Amino acid sequence: MATRYSSFQQGGTMWLLQRVTAAFLLVVLSFHFFLLHFVHHADEVSFLMSSGRMETMSYYSLMVLFLLTATFHGVNGVYNALVNQGLSGTKRTAVKWTLIAASVVLIVQGIRTANAWAGIPLY
Repeated sequence: MATRYSSFQQGGTMWLLQRVTAAFLLVVLSFHFFLLHFVHHADEVSFLMSSGRMETMSYYSLMVLFLLTATFHGVNGVYNALVNQGLSGTKRTAVKWTLIAASVVLIVQGIRTANAWAGIPLY
C-alpha cells in the first residue's frame, strides 16, 4: 500500500488554517451564490447595485475577509501541492517568495477595488 505523504504536519497550525479557511470559504461562497443567483439574477446585477452593497460595512468587511481568506487558502494550497510533488531547495524558496509577492499584489489590488466600490477614498 502506498504511504501517505503531505507537507502539512497534521495537527500543525498551517494544517489547521487550511481547514478553517476551507470551511469559511464554503459558507461565504454559499452566501454569495444564494445572494447573486437566487435573490438577484445575473441580468439584474449592476455596478450600482454592487457599489450599494459594498457601502454597507458588514458586506464590505465580509468581502475583504473573503479576499484575505481565499488568497491564503489558494496560495497555501498551491505551495503545499508543489512541495508534495517534490519541490525543494532554491526552487522551493523562489516559488515561496513569488507566491508571497503575488499574494501581496492581489490583496492590495483587491482592497483598492473594494474601497473604490465602497466609495472610500484611495489616498
